[in-house]
Amino acid sequence: MAADFDYYKILGIERSATDEEIKSAYRRMAKKYHPDLYSTASEEEKRKAEEQFKKINHAYQVLSDPQKRAMYDKYGSEDGPAFQGGSSGGGFGGFSGGFGGFDDILSSIFSGFGGGTSRSNASAPRKGQDITQSVTLEFKDACFGCEQEIKINRSEGCPDCRGTGAKGGTAYKTCGRCGGRGIVRMSQNTMFGSIVQEVSCPDCRGKGKIITDTCKVCGGKGEIRKVRVVKKRIPAGINHGQIMTYRGEGECGKNGGPNGDLVIMVNVKNHPLFVRKNNFDLYFDVPISFVTAALGGEIWVPTLTDPISFKIPECTQSGTMFKIKGKGVKMLNKDGYGDIYFTVIVQVPSRLSRDQKAQLERFESSLSPSQDEKQRKFKEYTGK
Repeated sequence: MAADFDYYKILGIERSATDEEIKSAYRRMAKKYHPDLYSTASEEEKRKAEEQFKKINHAYQVLSDPQKRAMYDKYGSEDGPAFQGGSSGGGFGGFSGGFGGFDDILSSIFSGFGGGTSRSNASAPRKGQDITQSVTLEFKDACFGCEQEIKINRSEGCPDCRGTGAKGGTAYKTCGRCGGRGIVRMSQNTMFGSIVQEVSCPDCRGKGKIITDTCKVCGGKGEIRKVRVVKKRIPAGINHGQIMTYRGEGECGKNGGPNGDLVIMVNVKNHPLFVRKNNFDLYFDVPISFVTAALGGEIWVPTLTDPISFKIPECTQSGTMFKIKGKGVKMLNKDGYGDIYFTVIVQVPSRLSRDQKAQLERFESSLSPSQDEKQRKFKEYTGK
């Protein structure tokens, strides 16, 4: 596929980025544009996010593959150079693409001198692609940790041919054209004369071996598709939007290379009462009566486990926040716990009897200005 955008810019990295930097950038960008995060967005926002997510995945597939990345860096496409016959009005005869394409071709030609041409080894071990999936957790499961079954569809090495594509893993022979090297020397006529380059052997496709009897299970591919359900432990304290990586659970490697990874993006459902802040602190409101606020008293405060008793001091104002230390969410991969912060909200009865109204009127008339300093100052300001 020819690149219609800059893969490095899509992932937000430099062209000199390491494999680890590429993987880290991919996870960051995939998290930002994952379709699950746009479930409540407009159709236009969903469409744009989906298009960007596809670009991010394709860019990662190219840049995480050494062979494709080398092709892309050299030719601007993971498919390699595109030679076209005939004359081009934008450049020299026999070459297309104008001066930019001509410069690329010059670079390609002269890289072959001295036998130092840049080439990829098709038989070299390559790591398998990562698999990215999302899981949705209940609020408390994220706080306490849980075991999650994750269904994945991945490629696995064929057990019958041991990943070789040959029947029994042995039905192949050394390529007679390249002698098992996977590369051959080929001559190309150019405007500068005949140029000899080393290229992948067309007979064995750079593998150095030719299958004599194809494996019937995988059809010579060396791998098969399998739907697996894997059980993974979700650590306590995981939060919405965070990412977990399970090594070796992705697509199978090529030519004996390691498997890719399983990358899990976490979605956590909202709780009807608790709100997480700073990842491990819990915030919520607690309704109390006017009498409890005025006289003080014991209330029961909910936690992630059992409710606990808490003493409200007398004359507590509505909107006052209290803290309970160490009763929040477990800190991810640490021994500590967050705190609980609850705000008391004084409730006004929805209905009052005639006698209750009379009692409240007598109560209010008994108050002195010094007992409600804020109200006194406000009355002074309004003059009423």
